[in-house]
Amino acid sequence: MTIRDATEADLPAIVAIYNSIIPGRMVTADLEPATVAGRAPWLQSHDPARRPVWVAEEHGAVCAWLSFDPFYPRPAYDGTAMIALYVAENHRRSGLGRQLLTRAIAHAPQLGLHTLLGYIFAHNEPSLRFFAAFGFERWAHLPGVARLDGVARDLVILGKRVS
Repeated sequence: MTIRDATEADLPAIVAIYNSIIPGRMVTADLEPATVAGRAPWLQSHDPARRPVWVAEEHGAVCAWLSFDPFYPRPAYDGTAMIALYVAENHRRSGLGRQLLTRAIAHAPQLGLHTLLGYIFAHNEPSLRFFAAFGFERWAHLPGVARLDGVARDLVILGKRVS
């Protein structure tokens, strides 16, 4: 398995992995599938030196990805990033998520980051446990801020200081 910076050529696989989780209503607030064209500006906005998108590739196929996304567009928050992590269904529980998050935590200070955040729905207990295993703590609970198919969902913000 190789972890590397994402390229435009990876975008179809990144979008396919992302779209595969939308119907479950556990991981993302997006309600409709993303498109490659719609996600291209998102990928282009990520600077590999400061806010990379990484892909985990196995046998030439992208099977997971992680992005460092801006927390808030004000200079004082430049040292904080939100982590997004997605693993293809047929590669879950294989250790890819652990490898990506371990690398993200270790590499974050080199990106100028001191704080990492995870935004996770409160009903997504597996992801809450996963991030907690890496030392992320609950920093905020936002009740009912999302509506998924008419159901109010809470958002938990997890945080970890990395430097």
